[in-house]
Amino acid sequence: MIFSRPTRSFSPARTAMLTVSGALVLTGCGGRDRAAPDLAASQVTTIGVNAYLWRASLDALSFAPLVQADSNGGVIVTDWYANPGNPGERVKLTVAILDRDLRADALRVSGARQVAQGGAWVDAPLAAATVQRIEEIILTKARDLRRTALAGD
Repeated sequence: MIFSRPTRSFSPARTAMLTVSGALVLTGCGGRDRAAPDLAASQVTTIGVNAYLWRASLDALSFAPLVQADSNGGVIVTDWYANPGNPGERVKLTVAILDRDLRADALRVSGARQVAQGGAWVDAPLAAATVQRIEEIILTKARDLRRTALAGD
């Protein structure tokens, strides 16, 4: 009795991935010393966007409930949040990470603000300084995370 193995076709992306993996394995067999990977590089892409910016954004927005957190697309959206000290006002924030590098222009924060008037929520302007301050907080946290990762090497 002869058993034949069914032929299996791979997508071009999988074929390329297998080819690259095989080449890396073969390269490792050559006995050459390879440089250790820089785990704290400014371009960390295991989740689709810069990991430092992603983690710092989640930390900075941890005060509010999240509606959406898409690590591949780099988008975080909070639900409406009212500060217990000022319950007549609420904000909703969106953070978009636009690049894989840890750079100031790789981050975009936007938001909406509402105030309670006559038993209903009415749209009100959100100060540009508020959005700018949140961006600064996220960037500072991301840089601190990277600095910590570098110190750990």
